[in-house]
Amino acid sequence: MKEPIIHIHELDNVAVAIEEAPGGEEIESGGLRITPLEPIPAGHKVALYPIKEGEDIIKYGNPIGHAERDIEKGEWVHSHNTKTNLSGKLDYTYEPREQEDLEAPAEELTFQGYRRANGEVGIRNEIWIINTVGCINKSAELLADMASKELNDSDEVDGVFHFPHPFGCSQLGDDLTNTQRVLSSLVLHPNAVGVVVMGLGCENNTIKSFQDMIGEKANGKVVYLGAQDVDDEIEEGMELIGELTAYANSFKREPVPVSELKVGLKCGGSDGLSGITGNPLVGSFSNRLIAHGGTTILTEVPEMFGAEKLLMSRAQNEQVFDNTVKLVNDFKQYFLDHDQNVYENPSPGNKDGGITTLEEKSLGCVQKGGSATVVDVLEYAGRATTKGLNLLQGPGNDLVSVTNLAAAGAHIILFTTGRGTPFGGPVPTVKISTNTALAEKKKRWIDFNAGEFVEGKPLETLTDEFMDDMIAWASGTKETRNEMYNFKEIAIFKDGVIL
Repeated sequence: MKEPIIHIHELDNVAVAIEEAPGGEEIESGGLRITPLEPIPAGHKVALYPIKEGEDIIKYGNPIGHAERDIEKGEWVHSHNTKTNLSGKLDYTYEPREQEDLEAPAEELTFQGYRRANGEVGIRNEIWIINTVGCINKSAELLADMASKELNDSDEVDGVFHFPHPFGCSQLGDDLTNTQRVLSSLVLHPNAVGVVVMGLGCENNTIKSFQDMIGEKANGKVVYLGAQDVDDEIEEGMELIGELTAYANSFKREPVPVSELKVGLKCGGSDGLSGITGNPLVGSFSNRLIAHGGTTILTEVPEMFGAEKLLMSRAQNEQVFDNTVKLVNDFKQYFLDHDQNVYENPSPGNKDGGITTLEEKSLGCVQKGGSATVVDVLEYAGRATTKGLNLLQGPGNDLVSVTNLAAAGAHIILFTTGRGTPFGGPVPTVKISTNTALAEKKKRWIDFNAGEFVEGKPLETLTDEFMDDMIAWASGTKETRNEMYNFKEIAIFKDGVIL
């Protein structure tokens, strides 16, 4: 049964309205009795006790800011009376704590995946066209469309895809390197059994320099096509894709332990329930996958601000701790270098959904990482090689983050959202709604409804159901919505490598 409000942590001095609570009517939930003094929008906070000016607002058992004035019991708590506690960079001390042992699985889980020649695993057997420069986006798009129509039912190819971008020309220094890092990491992704690297011929991101950055694609095959070097780049491209299709047909799905899965963790269009339903569900799944020996990757560094100590306390060793401190403070310095406050977040949509401060958003956001030990910190577009929970340098921008996670090697990305988005990356992108209303409204966007948690379904049950769906998505027996409607895009961060 859905209760009208939820008190998340025993230390909290606010509760969250599950549905809009009218003013002047007493609400009872879990032994709590509160009469809102005014209407409380769904996902927003109501004061459980009087809160004095300057006193911390507590949610998730941690401060999310402080009261700018006295707040009465039953009053709406939001941007009009709450202010962040964040400001600038901080010094941190390594204080290791005993790490939580994740419960060992009772049985090994497997999915049907593609084992590559070098031992890596793909969950799709796709052919990708990666262009070195934006000038040939349309040629690459035409080639992908024509090649897709040529595929036969007997081909073991899950599709031919192109990911347009406007970069690669007139770029220098870190700006060019960033583009090359992201695109080269995508070329090396195990979901792409074959890749056509398509260049124009006069761009700064030359095929030769890009080829040097890619190196050997040991988990598949890559071919190169210079559009200015051939009479007809489409005809030449079709021949190359024919060769890649023949190569792809030599791979068949086979049982693979879930320990081989790498899963990216992302949230966007968050609301007041994101830290109550969707993100805890993803955190529960992350714990379970890691207990099976798998890998999860958490990014969006600005959305760690205010919750970073929770991650630092879980560092596997002092080196990982130091790298996490650098990860956070370097990104704070990036804000300061651009004369921005480190707390210029949440977005207008987040605030409409009930999130008041960056600390509140971050404390909800980092729940996607569960309670596992942090085993590694990756630079932007760095590739995850250590099993367990990895932190990945990068901004919170949805398109950039999803691309970054794919470049890091995530086979599939879990994207929680309270307000919805159709966006999908180059790998399957699972949209998890934080509330049932969104799941019912946006059926072409949402893959899984975590909103059932506040309607009485236990988190353990939801995690069981989600794991079943994950096996199906990974095995290719179930498509994500972004795959069904071919919502596949990439975006590249444009301000140099920070870490």
